[in-house]
Amino acid sequence: MARITAPDFKAQAVLDQEFVEVSLSKYRGKYVVLFFYPLDFTFVCPTEITAFSDRYKEFADMNTEVLGVSVDSQFSHLAWIQTDRKEGGLGDLAYPLVADLKKEISQAYGVLSPEGIALRGLYIIDKEGHSTINNLAFGRSVEETKRVLQAIQYVQNNPDETMKPDPKKSKDYFSKI
Repeated sequence: MARITAPDFKAQAVLDQEFVEVSLSKYRGKYVVLFFYPLDFTFVCPTEITAFSDRYKEFADMNTEVLGVSVDSQFSHLAWIQTDRKEGGLGDLAYPLVADLKKEISQAYGVLSPEGIALRGLYIIDKEGHSTINNLAFGRSVEETKRVLQAIQYVQNNPDETMKPDPKKSKDYFSKI
C-alpha cells in the first residue's frame, strides 16, 4: 500500500438527487474513503457503489466520509441514481458521486487509464493519504476497506501499542501478545 499526500479538489457532485459542490478540504478532520470507478451504467460498478451506500452508517460511525468518483458528468450520475437498482441503476445513495468530466481528479490521483477512464482506485485518506489501486476488472470489498480503515485509525490513535520496525523495539510488541 502506497502512502501519498492526497491532492485536494473541488468538483460538482450528486447527493440526495441534487447537484452540490464537493471539495476534499471540506472533509478535513475526518477520514475519507475516496474511490474511483470507470463509468456510470457499467456492470460491476453498481454492486460496489451500492454496497458502500448500504454500509455508509458504519463508515460515518468511524468519523469517515465516502466519496465516489468517475469521469462522467453530474447529469449522468443523476440519471444513474434515478434508475432503480433492479434495472441496473443505483437508486438513492448515502454519499456524493463526484463528477470528473475534465479528468483532473483521476489524473491527480494516478488512476486515469490510457483509454481516458478511471481505474478502480481506492484511497483511504487521513493526514497523509493511504491508497490501493485495483485492476479495472476487479471489484472492491467494503469489508476489507473497513478493516484497513480500522487498522489505520488504531495505529494512529495507539502509537505505543503497535509494532515498531526495529529489532529491539519490536520485541516489546511480541512480548505482549
